[in-house]
Amino acid sequence: MNSLDIAIIIAYFVGMVLLGLYAQKKQKSVDDYYLGGKGMSALRIGVLWMAGWIGGSSVIGTSANGYAMGITAVWYVLSIAVGCLVFAFAMAEPIKRMSGVLNNITFPELICGRYDVKSGVMCSITTILAMIGYTAAQFVSGAAILNVLTGWSLGMCYVIAAAVITFYVATGGLLAVTYTDMAQMVLLIVGVVLLGVPFAASHLGADGASLHDLPAGFFDLGAWGWPTILAFGLSTVLSFFTSMDSYTRCIAARDAAAAKRGTIYAAVAVLFIAGASTYLGMAGRLLLPDLDNSNNVIAAMVVQIFPHGLKGLVLVGVLSAIMSTADISVLTGSASLTKDIYQRYVNPNVSDAALLRTGLVCSLFIGVAGALFGWYNQNIMNILMITFTINSAGLFLPTVCAFFWKRSCAVGAFASMVSATVITILWYVGGLVSDAALFQTDALWPAFGVSSVLYVVLCLTHRQTPEELEKAKLFFTARRAES
Repeated sequence: MNSLDIAIIIAYFVGMVLLGLYAQKKQKSVDDYYLGGKGMSALRIGVLWMAGWIGGSSVIGTSANGYAMGITAVWYVLSIAVGCLVFAFAMAEPIKRMSGVLNNITFPELICGRYDVKSGVMCSITTILAMIGYTAAQFVSGAAILNVLTGWSLGMCYVIAAAVITFYVATGGLLAVTYTDMAQMVLLIVGVVLLGVPFAASHLGADGASLHDLPAGFFDLGAWGWPTILAFGLSTVLSFFTSMDSYTRCIAARDAAAAKRGTIYAAVAVLFIAGASTYLGMAGRLLLPDLDNSNNVIAAMVVQIFPHGLKGLVLVGVLSAIMSTADISVLTGSASLTKDIYQRYVNPNVSDAALLRTGLVCSLFIGVAGALFGWYNQNIMNILMITFTINSAGLFLPTVCAFFWKRSCAVGAFASMVSATVITILWYVGGLVSDAALFQTDALWPAFGVSSVLYVVLCLTHRQTPEELEKAKLFFTARRAES
């Protein structure tokens, strides 16, 4: 890396901070801070979807799997595209319309409005745990990139990434995230898709090599293992319905149609990232066959074979993916801590100014907790599997059925959330302390299976109160309303 590449990366970090300061001047309320004023266009909503789901875990994790196993790596990001499309057609418009009725800004508030306070609290807990996990995955990815670039310790890399992200999220809120993410998504597509892939292909050609030189197993779509692919794919799609930032994006849209169109835009754009990340990982296997850590494949390839100037641009593109997902995760976790825990249960009469200050502290907490978890568990895909399962297994049915099943009840929803969370945590701890075959099974299956049975049985046997029937009617009306 020469001075030009370093200057590009420094300019990028400085630009993100300046955009955060600019956004701070435009926000006047908590709605502005967490929802950008609820007036975002379909394009902005699409950018937020892309930024939230296409992060370091997507680019770095997919390329790492491509390096190790080949084309099967594409499944993770393809699952994201499928999740976007399903969510767009099933949920985007009803959520936006329902938010106008409840005047909510968070996912747990929506769950509380459909069920009860206990279910809302449990939803808050799973949301906060999930956001810490998502943040951790991005910090691991960012540390891998910065470590290869600079040779600095992983701890220093965590501090740099966390400090910049926390600053512009805490100061500018969702407006800052929107401004920075629009810039970051452009940088990601330019750096990884438009520059990274063609240059890697050109370098392979110059060496007289092509992907066809890889072993036949690298072209096996099932090489990752079909049970793992199915578990990962299902948990990813389910997470769209249970991740708080999915609801934040819909609520932030200017209308129901913009919420739906923006989600569809993101699904299409995701496909380009899926192909590019997988290709770079497979090309890296030919260009740099002796890497010690497959997480470093893109960074190592850029540093060793890309020309100066282009190095900085491509790496800024990868950093953009990491930063854009991390900032959404930090902001979402902060919103749940601030609104769903602090304001609802600790200080209901808190002033708007004090609530904004609390949001800053909560953003810092999510960032630090994510950094600590990422330091302990360096496997990106392992972190994501745990996170997706906690965030989706027990919440999926209560969330979807809130709009589609009138018998869905608070007792069943709460039992589903608690059982899935407890089973997932026990499975994770069991895998750490025991080699038993039981814990080698992905936690999604027992967590989702048990929680689903409990939910369905309790909903079918529970006698609904007049209040529950009225809530069900309200949500059904929102789903069936015309756009």
